[in-house]
Amino acid sequence: MAHRDSDHGSTVRALLDARGRTYAEEAGIRLKDTPQPLYQLLVLAHLLSARIRADIAVSAARALFGAGMRDARRMRDATWQQRVDALGEGGYRRYDERTSTQLGEAAGLVLDAYGGDLRRLRDKAGGDVGEVRALLQEAPGIGPAGADIFLREVQGVWPRLSPYLDRKTLDGAGRLGLPADPEALAGLVGKEELPALAAALVRAALDEHVVDEVHETVKTQGGTG
Repeated sequence: MAHRDSDHGSTVRALLDARGRTYAEEAGIRLKDTPQPLYQLLVLAHLLSARIRADIAVSAARALFGAGMRDARRMRDATWQQRVDALGEGGYRRYDERTSTQLGEAAGLVLDAYGGDLRRLRDKAGGDVGEVRALLQEAPGIGPAGADIFLREVQGVWPRLSPYLDRKTLDGAGRLGLPADPEALAGLVGKEELPALAAALVRAALDEHVVDEVHETVKTQGGTG
């Protein structure tokens, strides 16, 4: 058992070293428990949940924020065309028109229901993760996948919701030979590393090359023998 735990620890460390960067970090979001970065994470989750490459979604989020749409009010008050143009600049062209509409509507909901502050959504849910997930999906463009993305990343600043390791992260864990139980998986890292672990596991679920890379690193370092 101790040997298996050591194997798991080696695998997780190799995974984090190779791919342990959150999507929020990639999008330039300095995630804190304050309204602006929480809203930006919601936008990123919306973009990542579409059937489009993650790097394009991240680039589009950066373009929106760079164009000044960094909080719900600025997103709502931007014109539909301004949002379309920013999405296009980020390469997010396939769904740009529908997404522009949804971003405007979602920003309006965040302002009307929560005063632009998603901490109020968390508080309305009483910190219950299932209720938070349901309330997130009231925002246009945020479905189950988008809610999962938001929750995987936000657990670092909303620790009452952790560990949040959904089916996609557990798929990645299975590919890597790691425990398929969220609590056991979370026990392999410190709480502060959970968002990075979740993001890395998603990458493993989506890309077999990540799995091969991690296994090769562990083998080279003697972590399996």
